[in-house]
Amino acid sequence: MNYDVDIKLETTTVWSFPERGNWATHKPSYRGNWAPQIPRNLILKYTQEGELILDSMVGAGTTLIEAKLLNRDAIGIDINSQAIKLAKEALEFEVENKSKQECYIGDARKLENIISDSIDLVATHPPYLNIIKYSECPILGDLSNIGSLSKFLTEFETAVKEFYRVLKPNHYCAILIGDTRRHRHYIPLAFNIMSLFLKNGFILKEDIIKIQHNCQTTPRWSSEAKKYDFYLIMHEHLFIFRKPKASENLNDFKESMHIAC
Repeated sequence: MNYDVDIKLETTTVWSFPERGNWATHKPSYRGNWAPQIPRNLILKYTQEGELILDSMVGAGTTLIEAKLLNRDAIGIDINSQAIKLAKEALEFEVENKSKQECYIGDARKLENIISDSIDLVATHPPYLNIIKYSECPILGDLSNIGSLSKFLTEFETAVKEFYRVLKPNHYCAILIGDTRRHRHYIPLAFNIMSLFLKNGFILKEDIIKIQHNCQTTPRWSSEAKKYDFYLIMHEHLFIFRKPKASENLNDFKESMHIAC
């Protein structure tokens, strides 16, 4: 199997990957998974070999595959047992390093198995408010099956607090989140999520615009957009937040945090 990867690392706040990476065991078949170029960039930018990464909505394991290839330890959690099964299967390849990856069924809002201030990087890609149905039988607590925006945000805030607790000070939490529409009007889900992070102590390091490509529903929605007079949403936000150090003076950040919250 070919594990060689030759990609240009990103240097701007606009990322575009028309061709998804297919090295190692990466596959695009799990709907909603992020392109492996995203966690690869994040891991190389914000961690060192041997450090520990958490993806608490791991899906089919894209983040953990990259962690394994790049000699980082990683924990992958998902509320969906089928996702954990796929992630474990995706990790069944050999590399010449001693990194360890662990996958188990769990809830991003209840990370009781992870001690405080122990994670070097949180990198995850949550569901987008009923955009994709991940299971035929609804799973209790599955964020992808929550109908209202207010309920989604209330539940997600619990996860944000857990991200803050387990992350080491002066380390980073990266989250890819998109927006949606209801009744033809724009629902800024991403900025609502950003506000939750700022409200709970994080500082915004980067807001990266990730261009969407090869969306399966685009042909159907193109006709709807023309008929009902709206634009197709073809971007996502990759927010990168930093957990400040305990002794850090946050006066320079308070104004922006107040505005967002």
